[in-house]
Amino acid sequence: MAIGGSMSEQGREPSARRRLADERARAAARGRRQRALLVVLGAVALAAVVVAAVVVLVSRNGGDESAIGDYKGALAPATRQQDGSVAMAKPGVNAPVLDVWEDFQCPACKAMEERLGGTMKQLAAEGKLKVVYRPFQLFQQDPLMSNSRRAANAAACMPADHWIKYHDRLYAEQPEEGKKGFLPQDLIQWAADLGVTDPSFAACVNGEQKMDTVDQASAQAGKAGVDSTPYLALNGRKVGGDVLGSPDELKKAVAKATGSAPAPGSTRPGGTAAGRQ
Repeated sequence: MAIGGSMSEQGREPSARRRLADERARAAARGRRQRALLVVLGAVALAAVVVAAVVVLVSRNGGDESAIGDYKGALAPATRQQDGSVAMAKPGVNAPVLDVWEDFQCPACKAMEERLGGTMKQLAAEGKLKVVYRPFQLFQQDPLMSNSRRAANAAACMPADHWIKYHDRLYAEQPEEGKKGFLPQDLIQWAADLGVTDPSFAACVNGEQKMDTVDQASAQAGKAGVDSTPYLALNGRKVGGDVLGSPDELKKAVAKATGSAPAPGSTRPGGTAAGRQ
């Protein structure tokens, strides 16, 4: 019996070890499944956050990629001037004059338009200001330079009665820095969205027919002392950073502006036009 009992105990020990090993293997497998599940759930949660962010962004923009600023009022008439610039003002309003030197590829110009563009439109519509838009080519390296030139050429091709809305659309569609954008087919389609479908516009864009105007504007910017964008000059004086940063300061500066309008595209040396004293 002693021998038999000893053999029975020896037989049970390997069996117990196997059960323990099996339990450990099953526990390890459960751990791997749980970790895999956590990874999947984490990925799903991240995807949900991304989707939510996109939904919020679209809802904030109203799905309208062409919206720049929040001005919804009437626009003062726009006219093309002899030097190729576009003036926005009520009939008979010749001063104060706000020259807006800009490059459609310039992110800071886009930010300025989002911040001050509506105020410019409002003041012009109220007969308190003449806004003169002067797009030119600031950038000197591709793809920024070519983007800038194509956009400025298209703006020069655009009829004056649609110019302000096209101006805003160009900023709304501004390509990321370092990427090629403002492609001719897009420039033509954005015009068509505004009702400009005359084949002459497409020919002007595709043939880059207004590049001489762009070059002239760039040369004039250099003569005017424009060394960066955005560059605003009120009655010929470069505005200060306070005006560039605040719609209220722009309104104050315009209210304080006095004297006759300067020569088109000129700037006065020294000093700045500012809203605060």
